[in-house]
Amino acid sequence: MRRRFPHRAAEVRAGRRRPLGGLALGVLAPGVLAAAMTCAPSAQAAQHPGAKLVSCADADCLLVSGARSDPQAQVLINGHPVEAEGRRSWKVLLPVETVRAWSAPGARNIAVTTLGAGSDSRDTRQVELPIGMLGSITELAVLVIR
Repeated sequence: MRRRFPHRAAEVRAGRRRPLGGLALGVLAPGVLAAAMTCAPSAQAAQHPGAKLVSCADADCLLVSGARSDPQAQVLINGHPVEAEGRRSWKVLLPVETVRAWSAPGARNIAVTTLGAGSDSRDTRQVELPIGMLGSITELAVLVIR
């Protein structure tokens, strides 16, 4: 097999020219590294708790999940202590009626607090509830459209 550029191979061996692979790696590596850094989730984003509506055995429930630095840290929802499943990544399943009783009428968010075990560290985050979860339902007998 005949090479297209035999003089370049000789220059690479002599050290007068860099091989294309080294050049491509030098040019592409910063771009690949930058793309990996922007796509990777940040550590801070994993700390924010979230909430979503799920179906339970008897009624609808709110699944609240988050992360804590200390697995022994107490989790409070709207100031009420709850039993959290998991260690650093935790989750709590609450019936919607319980969340409604612990919240102001028409609330759009809940306060999720983690209390560090044995210390005074307290981290409270406001977590948005699913849209209309605690809103009131208006029953219409008749609707007239003109």
